[in-house]
Amino acid sequence: MSAAPGPDPLEDRALDRLLDCPAALLDVTFDQLRTLLVVHEKGSALRAARTLGRDQSSVQKQLDTLNRNFHALCGTALVEKRGRGQDFLFTPVGRSAVELTRKALEGGLDAIQSWRHQLGRTLTVGTTRFTLEYLGQAWGHVAEEFRAREIELRIVHIRSKDLWGKLDTGEVDLVCGTTIVDPADSGELDRFEVLPWWRQSRPVVLTNLSEEELPGRVVDAKRLRKLPMILPSAGMVNDFLRRWYGPEYRAQLTVAAEIEEIHYGTTLLRSRLARGCMVVTQGVGQAALDGQFGESVPLRVLELDDESRPRLQQFTGVFARKGERAKHTADHPLNLLWTAFEKESPSHLANVDQPVG
Repeated sequence: MSAAPGPDPLEDRALDRLLDCPAALLDVTFDQLRTLLVVHEKGSALRAARTLGRDQSSVQKQLDTLNRNFHALCGTALVEKRGRGQDFLFTPVGRSAVELTRKALEGGLDAIQSWRHQLGRTLTVGTTRFTLEYLGQAWGHVAEEFRAREIELRIVHIRSKDLWGKLDTGEVDLVCGTTIVDPADSGELDRFEVLPWWRQSRPVVLTNLSEEELPGRVVDAKRLRKLPMILPSAGMVNDFLRRWYGPEYRAQLTVAAEIEEIHYGTTLLRSRLARGCMVVTQGVGQAALDGQFGESVPLRVLELDDESRPRLQQFTGVFARKGERAKHTADHPLNLLWTAFEKESPSHLANVDQPVG
């Protein structure tokens, strides 16, 4: 009778190496590495912070932690500061770490997405505050089957600025949200499968300025440039302004305050701590008029219009990665919920005045 095979020396050595992993490396998190990738792509902590929706100090703290840990591991930092206004300089070790991190994170995200879809046990849907009700309408068609099959529906609150990023990275399987589109450019959404919900005219201006300070009901591009503006750090409104004024739109506007989210901006206006205007979606404008953000100073909503600028629209819909639904059977959770959305989607999309987020 032959003896059972002994332990593999190669496996033992690999395990020993893992157990001896330096503490400085164990302190490195995926979130820190993702920040490193974004800084590498954007060049500075400020631009990376805007992309990530964080404070600049938070991004800088993560870079400092990575530099400290890798200095302990390799004797060198990953990134180095240069002169004021200049992008970070990545060291040779930093560039190698970026490439290794990119491969690891992308490979891991791809694998997780594949496993999740193969099993068909979890479906993650992203919605904005103002499109959550549309998911609620569709949910009634599939709730019983999801419960019977023990399919977990995960709902993620996302901001308009994160719609495509969350979908591209596989963090969500479906998105129900609003974006800005140019009706003359039908190719903007070609990389997604799209179920239209509402089309609506361009955003509006929410202001606490009086009729004497800002008369009329319509604001054009020239007039908007001269008004004190409250600007979000990123998102759909920024996309609108970028298309109206170009990539350097901030330099052309009078910035009174910068904010991370719209609710904070409406509070600023109502408190009169900031006086001026904020470009918002029509849904947000109506919600502000209805007092959903709190009662204080009354606000006005003005139309944005300028024949010399692109006639952009707010487009609300359900979005999935192109080709994703075709990979699965009709009873897969992704396709079940998509079909439910189809049953609830309005049949007439033109000239419909509905709130969007």
